[in-house]
Amino acid sequence: MVLAAIGLDERQEAAYRALVALGAADVADLAHRLGLPEADTERVLRRLESRGLAAGSSARAGRWVAAPPEVALGALLTRQRDELERAEEAATRLAEEYRAEAAETAVPDLVEVVTGAAAVERRRDQLLLGAREEVCALVARGPLAVPARGVACRVVVEREVLSRPGGAAALAAALGGEVRLRVADRVPARLLVADRAVGMVPLTGPGAEPVALVARASGLLETLTALFEAVWRDALPLRLGQGGEAAEDAPAGPDTTDLEVLSLLLAGLTDASVAKQLDLGLRTVQRRVKGLMELAGVTTRLQLGWYAHERGWVTRV
Repeated sequence: MVLAAIGLDERQEAAYRALVALGAADVADLAHRLGLPEADTERVLRRLESRGLAAGSSARAGRWVAAPPEVALGALLTRQRDELERAEEAATRLAEEYRAEAAETAVPDLVEVVTGAAAVERRRDQLLLGAREEVCALVARGPLAVPARGVACRVVVEREVLSRPGGAAALAAALGGEVRLRVADRVPARLLVADRAVGMVPLTGPGAEPVALVARASGLLETLTALFEAVWRDALPLRLGQGGEAAEDAPAGPDTTDLEVLSLLLAGLTDASVAKQLDLGLRTVQRRVKGLMELAGVTTRLQLGWYAHERGWVTRV
């Protein structure tokens, strides 16, 4: 429904479109076109009339005409924009009041316990949607949620996530190109921190009813942030391709697939696991690794890892 944004339901939009196409129509004809009883059609027309989109004909009883779209819809859109601007101003004022109140919040109010799967998911989404500068996350299992584009995001995933079938492809699809990603053998806990102002950590394990702790500006939040930074510092960078398309690099350097292979190997995956994640043959992976070693002029994979970091092929950003 294109016109739902200005408050029309499916029946009202269909009726208005029919009137615009016909110019004018009797209730009976319009009811036949819409497949509605005449009484329902009459109510729909009255609703359109209240919005200035239709009017009864002065020349013939029971006949309705459409208001010109450029006039009627233009007025509704202007009204909608005005309402949205007022709502945005109100939201800004409320946010300012909230921040001012948070600065003087009593200690018990700095911690919130959220119970139930739906409530935890809703609270997590609120944190992500409300982020304005950066989101930091530790991911051990389950779906990966990231904020909308335009917000910086750093994520550390547990290596087990990559070991699942299609794990690398799923991460690449979920993250896009704006997220800085690292991998660790284990992450101590699932964790989400938004703008260093609020953090969320689960209190229950798999199988139990989800319960999460939400911490605002406090010593607890500082501890959660420090935990993330410690895990991030020790984790290995991970490079994931987007859509499987290999961009061309300089002739003397590795291509995109080479770098994906190298990144996954440095993350601790075996040749066979890398082949499965990138949908390549095992021999193809081994051939690419051999080519990288020849390009780097080294004889061991350990030397290749050092060379890759020195040359910036894989960086700890």
